[in-house]
Amino acid sequence: MALAAAGAGSLALPREMKAQEGELALELLVQGLERPLFMSQVPGRDDAFLTVEQIGHIHLVEQGELIIESFLDVSELISGGTEQGLLGLALHNDFESNGLFYVNYTDQAGDTQVVRYQVADDEPFRADPSSATTIISVAQPARNHNGGMIAFGPEGYLYVGLGDGGLQQGPISHGQNTGTLLGSILRLDVDSEGILGEYVVPEDNPLVMVEGARAEIWSYGLRNPWRFSFDRETGDLWIGDVGQNAYEEIDFQPAGVGGFNFGWDLAEGPVCYADPDCETADITWPVFSYGRDVGLSVTGGYVYRGSQIEGRAGTYLCGDYGTGYVWALTSDDGVSWNASAPMPSDLTISSFAEDLNGELYIIDLAGSIYRIVGF
Repeated sequence: MALAAAGAGSLALPREMKAQEGELALELLVQGLERPLFMSQVPGRDDAFLTVEQIGHIHLVEQGELIIESFLDVSELISGGTEQGLLGLALHNDFESNGLFYVNYTDQAGDTQVVRYQVADDEPFRADPSSATTIISVAQPARNHNGGMIAFGPEGYLYVGLGDGGLQQGPISHGQNTGTLLGSILRLDVDSEGILGEYVVPEDNPLVMVEGARAEIWSYGLRNPWRFSFDRETGDLWIGDVGQNAYEEIDFQPAGVGGFNFGWDLAEGPVCYADPDCETADITWPVFSYGRDVGLSVTGGYVYRGSQIEGRAGTYLCGDYGTGYVWALTSDDGVSWNASAPMPSDLTISSFAEDLNGELYIIDLAGSIYRIVGF
C-alpha cells in the first residue's frame, strides 16, 4: 500500500448513508483521528474500540467519542514515511483476562518490530509502556513494502505480514526466496518462549526442516500483503496483496493449510511478470484481481459474518486505497468467486475492521471510521 498523505479535499460523508441494492451504505462511528490505519474492538465492551494512528498513537474510542489521551504512544520509537510508522495491532485471544496485545511498527532505523505490551494493572484502558517485549525484528532494505498487518489465527498463533522489502522490481526476488522472511506471512507461537527468543515455530509450519528455508513462513510469494484477515466462521485466510504496476490481487488460503506460493515476482495478479513461463510454476493464483484502470492499491478486508445486513453473510469485502471503490465477493462453491461492480465510497481506504459481532467498518486515512450498514 502506498500511504500517501490524505488531502484536505477528501469528501466527507454524512453520519449515515442509505443505499440501494449494490450500493455501499455507511454510518459514521468516529472522526478526528490523525492518519488512522486500523481498529479493534475491546473484548467485553460493546462500545469500546482501540484505533491505530500511523503517527504512533493508539486511542480508545468509547460510545463514538475519541479519547484523546493515548492508550499507547510509540511516536518516539517509530520512523516516519508514507509506508512507515505504527502499522498494526493484534489483541491476544485472551486479552480480556491477560491484557496482552501486540503492535507492528517500523523503528527509527526503518526496520520492522513486532512488540508485545500489557495493559497497566491500575489503568485498564492504558498500556504499560514498561511492559514492551520485542517478539521479532526484521531488517527492511527500503522504506516501502513493509507489510504491517498482524492478527491471531483461529488456533491462537500470531500471523505477521511482511512485504518484499520495497523498491520497484521485487529486490533480489525476496517473494520467491524462502531463505528470507520478506515477502511472506509468518506464523508464530507467541505463548511459548523459545530458546533464542520470544516465540516458538509451530511444528506444523510448512517449511519446518526444509533446508535453507525460514521455518517461520506460513505462505510466501507476496509483494506487500498490507491487510489480511481470517474468516471467523471457517478459519480461511484472505490476503490483499498490493501489485507492481498492472494488477492488484486478493489471495485465498484454506484454513490450516500452509506453504502456498502466491506468485510474486514470477507473476503479478493473473499474469506472468518476471517469468514469462510462470504458468508452469507451482503458483496459487488470486481469486480476484483488477487492473490499474480500476484502482491503485488494494486494501484487503473481511468476510461478513454479522447479522445486521440481511442476506450478506459469507460475502468478502475489500477495497482500493486510491479510488475508494469497494467490492463484494461471493461464491456458490467456495472455490470460484464473483465480484460485484465496484461500489464508490469517496474514502481513502487504509483498512477495514471487524467487531466482535462480525459487523464491518471502513477506515478513512483522512481521519474517520465508518460502520458498514448496507451493501
